[in-house]
Amino acid sequence: MNKSFLCLFLLLAFSLAACGKTTPPATTGTPAATGTPAATSSGATTKVDTQAVFKQSCVSCHGVNLEGAVGPNLQKEGSKRSKDELATIITNGKGAMPSFKGKLTDDEISSLAVWLADKK
Repeated sequence: MNKSFLCLFLLLAFSLAACGKTTPPATTGTPAATGTPAATSSGATTKVDTQAVFKQSCVSCHGVNLEGAVGPNLQKEGSKRSKDELATIITNGKGAMPSFKGKLTDDEISSLAVWLADKK
């Protein structure tokens, strides 16, 4: 195995390991997203601290301002995908993005999807 292949492999492994980690780096200026209502399966709404969910689960790959890092830029994601499409991606993962099913509650996933769908 040559050195360039090994370096590329290690970079890719490190990048993928960073996605979905549960301890966010110390950041400031996270996009405002607190208190996004999320519908529950019974139709009731609960208040989810979307900013905290984003900081915990998304910022390491998508950046403090949704500018993208290891993962893609999400600043105008709502102009590309509906909230249902976003909820499906968050739940099941896509490409290098891991699934957050079982890591986030349905309310947290719904809240993130609604919040991202508003980014146009």
